[in-house]
Amino acid sequence: MKRYRCIVKGVVQGVWYRKHVAEAAEAAGFLGYVQNLPDGSVEAVADMEAERLEEFEKILKKGSPLSQVESIVCEEVPYDTPFHDFRIVR
Repeated sequence: MKRYRCIVKGVVQGVWYRKHVAEAAEAAGFLGYVQNLPDGSVEAVADMEAERLEEFEKILKKGSPLSQVESIVCEEVPYDTPFHDFRIVR
């Protein structure tokens, strides 16, 4: 199991982006969280096997009907305490 941190830029705050991502990620079996960042971007962190990263990125790209994703940058980060669900961090 690996942990990935993705930063999503574009029109991703104030457009129900986190809600749509959290619902889709949880439905797909991902564990982690999504949260707004002060610079207007969104951070999504999830635990997964490496071969599922592309699937997770597709969820991030789709977002919500009003979102406009300009870029997604993902990196592997240290895995520590496991997540038990996929949630929105406020």
